[in-house]
Amino acid sequence: MRIFLILLIISSAQFFAQKALTPSNVKVESKFIKDETSNAIWYVEKGDQKMEIGKVITQIKKIDKATLLIRTSVKMNQAPDKPWVDSTLVKISDFQPIYHSSYNSMRDMVLTFEKNKATGYYFDKKSQKKDQIDEKISIGYFDSNSYPGLIRFLPLKVHYSTEMPIFDYNPSAKKGVIKAYIEAVNSGKFNGKKVWIVKTTDDIQDRKTIVTYYIDIATREILKQEIDADGRRMTMETVK
Repeated sequence: MRIFLILLIISSAQFFAQKALTPSNVKVESKFIKDETSNAIWYVEKGDQKMEIGKVITQIKKIDKATLLIRTSVKMNQAPDKPWVDSTLVKISDFQPIYHSSYNSMRDMVLTFEKNKATGYYFDKKSQKKDQIDEKISIGYFDSNSYPGLIRFLPLKVHYSTEMPIFDYNPSAKKGVIKAYIEAVNSGKFNGKKVWIVKTTDDIQDRKTIVTYYIDIATREILKQEIDADGRRMTMETVK
């Protein structure tokens, strides 16, 4: 009887275990993907008070029938003339990464993705050091800059959870394929709209940063993000 129970527990764990989400098995609800530009205000919170620290403009554009551009421009209030700009190209059907560029006051980075490798460069503006990137990759993966954009187009449902390999490059921390996690999905309401409440984290900050998305169920628009960065709380609220 004891052996039977052990085997039952093992088989049950295997039955409920989910495969990691990759471009080869992802189901993108592409009917929600359309050209759009959204604006959000970035706040930092302390107790009951919150202070605006910047603005975030996100553009989604179909370059052609197969390719999607996700472009994010962050303007901090302390340096509005020096925006942080990230541009990512992915395949619409499965979010397979194609290209990622990132420019800000601290560094420039350009990545070109192929199925089994990522190439490009990382230029540290303070040290004036330029690293050439040539990383071999043995598994399916998403780009670390595009996976937050993918979340809103997944077949979300209550209690949904998964993990996904993502490629990230930071010469002073992690380089290569690490993981991102959708830890929980719940339903709720925000500003009178029915929303998916999606709790996520990743290995970029050793799972110390939790981002919770409030996603309009009808349109898949991200209405709000709550960011808990190791005790520091921030929000990004979409405005019309």
